[in-house]
Amino acid sequence: MIIDMHTHTFPDSIAAPALANMEKSVREKQGYDLKIKVAGTRDALEASTKRNHVDLSVVVPVATKPAQSAGINRFAYETNEQSRSTGVFSFGSIHPDNTDYKDILKDVKARGLKGIKLHPDYQKVEFDDERYLRIMDYAANLGLIIITHAGEDIGLPEKIHCTPDMVLRVLNHIQPEKLILAHMGGWNMWDEVEEKLVGKNVYLDTAFVFEKDVPHISKEQFQRIVNRHGADKIVFATDSPWADQGESIQSIMDMELTKEQQDQILGENAGRLLGNIL
Repeated sequence: MIIDMHTHTFPDSIAAPALANMEKSVREKQGYDLKIKVAGTRDALEASTKRNHVDLSVVVPVATKPAQSAGINRFAYETNEQSRSTGVFSFGSIHPDNTDYKDILKDVKARGLKGIKLHPDYQKVEFDDERYLRIMDYAANLGLIIITHAGEDIGLPEKIHCTPDMVLRVLNHIQPEKLILAHMGGWNMWDEVEEKLVGKNVYLDTAFVFEKDVPHISKEQFQRIVNRHGADKIVFATDSPWADQGESIQSIMDMELTKEQQDQILGENAGRLLGNIL
């Protein structure tokens, strides 16, 4: 079983220009010639999912404005009505400035969306802010999965809104059982992740950590984190369309992991979190 726990899609009408603008931003701010690997639409993700023998690709949408949450969640529900045939399943979304956050989260739960995505950089709120704390606490009480961007955002390098220290402060206030820190706990901050977060009760995903043309985690460090943190707390993810699903699977296969560790990372852990979807 293979589950990609972290992918993105965009409406057909805006996918190409939106992704082109993101590529341009990365090139101008960072100097990296980053290119998308698939078109970034729901149909493109479905095709990639099937081509690479992925059992389920989970879309984690981001609301950059409070008014976007309702529409995103309707689209997510429509996506999930077809997930058994497409292999594409969507989480819900919420913005930290949604004052009706309890109603939104209850609706996410009732619609079976399974989880929410937070993006402190795009939402311009630090991860240990009270607005996030109340959302995560209520979401955890509902049994929802919480996945957050962590570390530097390659397109928004000016300020990091989710650092390992912020994660520690959150864990001192609440202890969500299903918190996933994207990008192995903090993109381009893996030394600090090792020092401060390894062994904590959080999941780490592998989204966009193996790409060779940008800062990436070393094979030795990845294996060290897996062994110290526990393979049962690592979930496979790509950040598609920014990484190729097939190449990312191969990166896991190339690690010196046991068959049990591979199986846990590639799908078993995510399957346990998601419950009966497949």
